[in-house]
Amino acid sequence: MTIAPTISTPRLTLRHHVLDDFEPMAAHFATDWAQYMGGPITADELWRWLGAEITSWQWLGYGSWAVELTETGALIGQVGINKPPRFPEVEIGWCFFPEAQGKGYAFEAATAARDWAFDTKGLSTLVSYISAENAASIRLAERLGAKRDDNAAQPEGDPDDLVYRHVPQDNDGSPEAYA
Repeated sequence: MTIAPTISTPRLTLRHHVLDDFEPMAAHFATDWAQYMGGPITADELWRWLGAEITSWQWLGYGSWAVELTETGALIGQVGINKPPRFPEVEIGWCFFPEAQGKGYAFEAATAARDWAFDTKGLSTLVSYISAENAASIRLAERLGAKRDDNAAQPEGDPDDLVYRHVPQDNDGSPEAYA
């Protein structure tokens, strides 16, 4: 069985999802916080979603990671490299719980996942599908070096999403890259 590799950054651990992740994720996804991810999302919908993301590791060799604070082990969100059938391209996506936002964790985790996709999996491009109203995710995509690509194909069901294209970045791997 293929599972997500563990990736460590200066403050975070990206790891394979485990059953204990489900309840805290379900609590967050059941609220308006999940509006940019098609939510609020029921526990049954989240169960299917996480199941697909976990299975993606076996079928595609990439998927989503749970993101936790290395110091405390607290789950703070997830980041993933995904391509469900409705996505025309491989996407890097992220979602971080409200209490974890504004601290640079999303940038740190997304940088690690993006670099893994380029360096380990050999992907040459990724996209992020982002709702035009999701200013925080747009800022993060731009901070990661992504550029808006108005010519990219849209995911099924989300024709109004903006598409941000990521390409490999020069990164010396230093902790400053995660500031």
